[in-house]
Amino acid sequence: MLAKIDELEGYLRELEQVKPVSLEEYKKIEKKRSSERLLQLSIECMIDICALMVTGLRLGLPSEEDDLFERLEQAGIISPLMKETLRKMKAFRNILVHEYGRIDDELVYEILQNKLNDFDKFKCEILEAVRRQN
Repeated sequence: MLAKIDELEGYLRELEQVKPVSLEEYKKIEKKRSSERLLQLSIECMIDICALMVTGLRLGLPSEEDDLFERLEQAGIISPLMKETLRKMKAFRNILVHEYGRIDDELVYEILQNKLNDFDKFKCEILEAVRRQN
């Protein structure tokens, strides 16, 4: 699981490097596509970490990704606020992956500017849970 956290940190470093300074810069195709792809990969990595935690802690077999978040919250691994954040991120990832026509440039730019710290909050909650388990 620590390897997945390292992978997530790598994606976040790349995101910081390509993060546009303005909405106009974001709309340049290279910035847009690289930002969207790195956000997608980062979110998928977080979901993978959740699955590893659920499996490792033997919290049962989740029926879907949202169930992962529910089980982790019930076990005290993540906060209720983080559970909701993860649900929103998963929904956003689904839009990135499946519905390119509906991607709102302003929303993606807003996430890049103001929501990347949600990834750090997630890492802190997961790492704290790992420390408690050891």
